[in-house]
Amino acid sequence: MFRLALSSLLSFTLVGVLTVSNLEACPFCAAVSQTFTEEIDSMDAVVIGELVKLPKKSEAGEDQASRETPKATFQIVQIVKGGEHLLETSTIETIYFGDGQLGKSFLIMGVDPPKIMWSTPLQLTDRARKYIPELLALPKEGVVRLEFFQKHLEDDDEMLARDAYDEFAKAPYATVIALKPKMDHAKLLEWIQDGDIPASRRRLYLTMLGVCGTEEDLPLLEAMLRSEDRKAKAGLDAMIGCYLTLMGPAGMPLVEELFLKNDKAEYADTYAAIMALRFHGSETDVIPKKRILEGLRYMLDRPQLADLVIPDLARWEDWESMPKLVQLFKEADDKSSWVRVPVINYLRACPDPAAAEQIKELEKIDPAAVKRANTFFPFGGSAGAAAPAES
Repeated sequence: MFRLALSSLLSFTLVGVLTVSNLEACPFCAAVSQTFTEEIDSMDAVVIGELVKLPKKSEAGEDQASRETPKATFQIVQIVKGGEHLLETSTIETIYFGDGQLGKSFLIMGVDPPKIMWSTPLQLTDRARKYIPELLALPKEGVVRLEFFQKHLEDDDEMLARDAYDEFAKAPYATVIALKPKMDHAKLLEWIQDGDIPASRRRLYLTMLGVCGTEEDLPLLEAMLRSEDRKAKAGLDAMIGCYLTLMGPAGMPLVEELFLKNDKAEYADTYAAIMALRFHGSETDVIPKKRILEGLRYMLDRPQLADLVIPDLARWEDWESMPKLVQLFKEADDKSSWVRVPVINYLRACPDPAAAEQIKELEKIDPAAVKRANTFFPFGGSAGAAAPAES
């Protein structure tokens, strides 16, 4: 019961994410954290300071309750933001638990002037010390901004590499496409084949390869799609999306063979293929929607996973599949009973009067399923299964 309700709600939300006419972010990327720019924007004062005095060390045997909170002193060497609040301030005293080396640089942020509350300092490398002030000079959006962060993808300073990735993950997909002339194709191929790069970043690089790649990249992508090595298939949704972008409709048979028709394919792999097809059906015209629906219909021959695609069939008005879906409802067993709520929602969305008649007939078989559909989706719509947890 829990799977029926929760997965239906989650999937309906996930499908909705890809119905926006223009993607507001990289289609297969998820930001890991706030970017430096977002953090700086939320602060009243931001400085780069050098550590000049470490916290006083506790005496041996000193009572825990009587110990002072460890505070270090930092000399302000550069005001990044909020200079009007720091006119007479040259040093900052704030909580610091590290054993940093005197003279090292730290990023310190604060709120609530005039008595500013300072954050725990973040130690900076020489590269980061140069990077932080440069952020404020960038345009708030657009290709020039991404061009700057592209230089820091896989930066030697991991903190900068993460920030650059997060900036790309939050950038509009249209802006990523506009960056095409500035993309480093060779570098993207290198990163995609590097097994040590996290799957999240690999998704970004595959998305970018879909923008700037050529047919010469197809053999590599096909080899990765066919690989039995989980590491080689990391970021599979973006990999399939990239392959189809470069291959077009001619790439559909391979995706169908490996992930849609294949009942031995792992759930996560099948779901990745469906996500890639959703992206192409919603955001590109590389593959005709009719051809995408043809591929998705193969999932109806896998009853335990059929609920993954029913929302898409309804959203793209594939009413030809109604007889098959009614059959799935009638033949559902304990292993596929969750298909029934999505089927009812599909029928509710269908304008054909025959759909309403089918609901009446199916309610005689499983009135609880019809009730759940009306309860969780009172305004109609089609529900499907939830995304798998990423390993």
